Amino acid sequence: MAHIFHRVGIQSEPYKVFDSLSSIEGISNWWTIDTSGEAEVGSILVTRFHNLHGNEIGSIKFEVIDLLSNQKVRWKFLEGPTEWIGTEVVFELHQEGIYTIVLFRHMNWAEEVEFMAHCNMKWAVFLLSLKQYIEEGKGSPSPHDIKIDNWN
Repeated sequence: MAHIFHRVGIQSEPYKVFDSLSSIEGISNWWTIDTSGEAEVGSILVTRFHNLHGNEIGSIKFEVIDLLSNQKVRWKFLEGPTEWIGTEVVFELHQEGIYTIVLFRHMNWAEEVEFMAHCNMKWAVFLLSLKQYIEEGKGSPSPHDIKIDNWN
């Protein structure tokens, strides 16, 4: 199994980071503006990605597996890119001085493939969008994210 792993420090209290990872409003302000569902354990969320012309280019359905207030958010992907089905994302939070440290893992990829490299970069882009959203009040969710290649 292969994993994506990132670490980012956000100048904020852990509860603000947790709220941005565990609410529809929060997710839509850093990942993709088209986010729907109920953000509670056992619930299903759907994120849709569009190009700048408004055309849908992909969607992802995932279950909220765990919410540990101000400490952890865990999702399991149910539908979306074939390589994502059955994988999980975990955001672990802890405070170090003025920073909330986010340890991000996208776990259990079947193998390291080119699409995983693309997703690794995109997760970095979106984690920086999360940082921007919390620290500056405005993130860069899809479709306004940084385009890194011809796959988005």
